[in-house]
Amino acid sequence: METVKALVLSGGAGTRLRPITHTSAKQLVPVANKPILFYGLEAIADAGITDVAVVVGDTENEIRQAVGDGSAFGLDVTYLRQEAPLGLAHAVRIARDFLGDDDFVMFLGDNFVFGGINDCVDQFRKERPDAQLLLTRVPDPSAFGVAELDDLGRLVGLEEKPRQPRSDLALVGVYLFGPAIHEAVAAIRPSQRGELEITDAVQWLLEREHDIRSTVITGYWKDTGNAADILDVNRRLLDLLEYRVDGDIDEASEIVGRVRVEAGARIRGSRIVGPAIIGAGTLVEDSYIGPSTSIAQECVIRNSEIEFSIILQESVFDGIRRVEGSLVGRNVRVTLGPRVPATHRLVIGDHGRVQISS
Repeated sequence: METVKALVLSGGAGTRLRPITHTSAKQLVPVANKPILFYGLEAIADAGITDVAVVVGDTENEIRQAVGDGSAFGLDVTYLRQEAPLGLAHAVRIARDFLGDDDFVMFLGDNFVFGGINDCVDQFRKERPDAQLLLTRVPDPSAFGVAELDDLGRLVGLEEKPRQPRSDLALVGVYLFGPAIHEAVAAIRPSQRGELEITDAVQWLLEREHDIRSTVITGYWKDTGNAADILDVNRRLLDLLEYRVDGDIDEASEIVGRVRVEAGARIRGSRIVGPAIIGAGTLVEDSYIGPSTSIAQECVIRNSEIEFSIILQESVFDGIRRVEGSLVGRNVRVTLGPRVPATHRLVIGDHGRVQISS
């Protein structure tokens, strides 16, 4: 079996997820109480790949602390520093010594591919093209790298974030490459965005008649670059949740459906409707937690209602009705403010008519 390595990109700034990413790496934002990056590492390990380089940037220390040496995932992890976000092809350049002439999977650390990557890695190992791309149909292809296929389904062109896309086929954040990609990334120049685009490198190979394959996937894939996409991934993962209670639930509480209550969590006088997960050490008291909600570790939810949301660790909600479709960071306190008497200040001319309902 040919050696296949993995290159995992975890250096992006995550500007679309601010303010969450002002203080945290976007790849470590949890879905179903587990960092999105961990799902990618698990998929790589499940595909039989063990030698992994993680490309990091300004959040290097946080990524290192979370992933460690990779042994928790069955991986051997090397860290490569990218001094600035200069593009996916630039990440391949700085990984040249690590990759050698081995085939490799490039996996974007904030992407989620439902069902893993086993099939595409197995196919790549058997057929060994110079590059294999995964494509999926999206409603707004201008936000992605876009592939153009001919009538026979063969790849004929690629373009990065085009203003006028030639198709609705976006590149999924999983790429498989043979050693020919190194010649391509060395040959290209920065785009108008100032980045070395991986689409330009693959286009370079394509124009020189290298063997480039593409597969249109129909399964679930998300680039979790914004809060809406993260909430959607969280919802889909929670749909797979199995009922399990390791925490303490009192008799005044009600648990409905697929709910996971982790060890040390306490549920008091509350109603939890799954799918939902309550993190270790969290207190939920006199509250309602609705479907598609992940509450992280060591939170306090008191006299509040939360649904279809992600609440990160050590956050407090007290007396809040109602929170929905929200992504809330770590160590946040959401409480009721003082009530301000309603006041109307009016200047009304002669013969005026005014109706005030409250």
